[in-house]
Amino acid sequence: MKDKKLKFKELFSLALRAFRNKPQRSILTILGMSVGIATVLLLVSLGYGLQYILIGRLMTTEDSLVTMEISYPTESNLFIKNDILDEILKYEEVEKVSPVAEFTGEMRLANNQNLLLVNEIVEQDYFKLSGYLASHGEFPTNEEDGGVVISSQTLIPMGLEDAPSALGKEVGVNVFYQDNLSGDYVETKNKNPLKISAVIEDEAMIPKVILLSRSLLEQPPFYNKALVKAKDTEVLEPLRDKLQNDGFMVSARIDLVTQARKFTNILTIILGVFGITALIVSAIGMFNTMIVGFLERIYEVGILKSIGATDQDVKRLFLVESSIMGLLGGVGGLIIGVGGGQLLNIIISLFSKQYGGESIRLFLTPWWFVGLVLIFSLFIGMFSGWWPARRAGGLSPKEAFTKN
Repeated sequence: MKDKKLKFKELFSLALRAFRNKPQRSILTILGMSVGIATVLLLVSLGYGLQYILIGRLMTTEDSLVTMEISYPTESNLFIKNDILDEILKYEEVEKVSPVAEFTGEMRLANNQNLLLVNEIVEQDYFKLSGYLASHGEFPTNEEDGGVVISSQTLIPMGLEDAPSALGKEVGVNVFYQDNLSGDYVETKNKNPLKISAVIEDEAMIPKVILLSRSLLEQPPFYNKALVKAKDTEVLEPLRDKLQNDGFMVSARIDLVTQARKFTNILTIILGVFGITALIVSAIGMFNTMIVGFLERIYEVGILKSIGATDQDVKRLFLVESSIMGLLGGVGGLIIGVGGGQLLNIIISLFSKQYGGESIRLFLTPWWFVGLVLIFSLFIGMFSGWWPARRAGGLSPKEAFTKN
C-alpha cells in the first residue's frame, strides 16, 4: 500500500468518522457556522430589500428614468409657452415633450356639493413620463373623451369611502385661466361628461386632481412646467446642460435613483460588515475545533502513516473533513437565513395589510448571493482545516507515536 494514494471515497468515509465519533462537537461547530452565515444573509438581504423597495418606488416606468422636469425659477415670473415647447422638441436629444399647466379650478361630483381644486392640466403622455402608476382603474387613453385622475387623498373630501367606489363617478369641471400679463380670468368647462378613470394611491402625494387638456373647451394659454423625455440615458447630461443654458431649472428622476442606489449600496455594505463580523467569530470556532481534533488524533495519524498513507493523503483527509463541515454550515446558514427572511416577510406583510398597507418584501436574497455563500462557506472550511492538515501531513509515524 506504500505510495498508493487513498481514493476520494475512502477519504470521505474516514472524514465522516470524525462526525460519528464526536457528534455533539461537530453539530455545535456546524450550527455556529450556520448562525454566522445566516446573520450575513439576513443583513445583506435586508439591504437588498430596502434597495428594492426604495428604488422600486422611483423606477415605476422605463420612460420616467430618461425624463426631466423643467420649469423657470419662480422669481423670474416666466412661463412656458407653445413656441418654447416647439423649440425644445427640435433638440436632437429630445424624443417627447409633455407640458403641465397648473391653474385654479374646481371639480364637482354629481349630486355632491363638495368642491376640489384642479391641480394639473396635462397631455396624454404625461402619465408615462411622470412615472405615476394607477392603483385603481386605468389612465385615460382617449383625449377626446378625457377622464379625471385623482390621488387617494382626495377621496374623503369627495365623500367617497374608497378608491373602487370612486371609479366611474361623473364629475363636472370648471377651470379659471388667468392671463399672466393683464391678470384677467377666463373660465372654461369640460367639453363632454367626464368620469373618474383612475386613482393613484401614494401616501407622499398631496391631494391632487389631474385633467387632460383636450377635455376642456379652452386650452391653457401657458404652462408652469414640462416633462422632457430624452432619447436615451447617454444624452441626458448634454440635454440637461442645454436646458439649463436656456434658463430652466431641471430635475431628473434618474438623479434620485442614482442617489438612492448609492445610499442603499453603502447601507448594504455596512450591514454586510456586521454580518461578516459574526461569521468571523464562527470561523474562529471552527478553526479551534479543527485544531483540537488534530491534537486528539495524532496517534491516528501515526497509524495511517505507518500502514502506508502518504503525507498528501493525511492532508486531504483533514481538508475534506473541514470542507464538509464548512459546506454543511453554509447549507444550514442558507436554510436559517433565507427561511428566516421569508418568515419575517410574511409577518411584516400581515401587519402591513392589517393596517391597510400593501404586502412588503423587506428581506430579498439574490440567487447569485446564495451561490456565493456556498462557495464562501466551503472556502472557510478549507481555510480552517489548512493548518491542522499541514501539521498532520508533516508528522512522521515516530513523531506521532512519541507525541501521543
